[in-house]
Amino acid sequence: MSGDLRQIYDRFADTYEQNRGLFDMSEVIDDFSRRLPERPGRLLDLGCGAGEPFPAFFITRGWRVTGVDFSSRMLELARHYQPNMETVEADIRNVEFPDRQFDAVTAIYCLFHIEHEKHGGIFQKIFRWMKPAGKLLFTYATKEYTGAEIFNGYKEFMGEKLFYSHTTPGNLAAILKTIGFTIESETYRNIGGETFLWMTVAKPG
Repeated sequence: MSGDLRQIYDRFADTYEQNRGLFDMSEVIDDFSRRLPERPGRLLDLGCGAGEPFPAFFITRGWRVTGVDFSSRMLELARHYQPNMETVEADIRNVEFPDRQFDAVTAIYCLFHIEHEKHGGIFQKIFRWMKPAGKLLFTYATKEYTGAEIFNGYKEFMGEKLFYSHTTPGNLAAILKTIGFTIESETYRNIGGETFLWMTVAKPG
């Protein structure tokens, strides 16, 4: 599954220029940045794609940003658009970082392409990587997008069939709280004609 998805995102990279600006996330970025310290810190962007918009926003404000993606073509674009971003070509499920490295982590439009049974393990890793009082912003698919309470299957996006997987928001919240996260916000947002659950959670200080 990950190999097929990687090839699809490599193809998306070829049409990236014509689709830039399709998803306006300025409101989300402003909300998340207000929750962070004013001083520049370290941001980890999982599923960074071409390095926009989150890495671009934080780099211009002096943050040190690390972007992870499994699409080599997307990372080529990221190095073009954000030459000051450290890039790591890896699958989110396998990548590792030392503990307590990041003040903030973002995972936008990526976790729901991984089997939901593995989400808990990924959140545990992110929790370890975050500094105390660190914040995590991520998107999560729900029945508003897939039509099912729990979903493992395929949906079409931009002419490609992509794998999506999610559990219920209640199960998700229980997983996050068990790991130790505090939930700060849960908002359904329609961006680019697609509705997903956007969540901000914090690691205790």
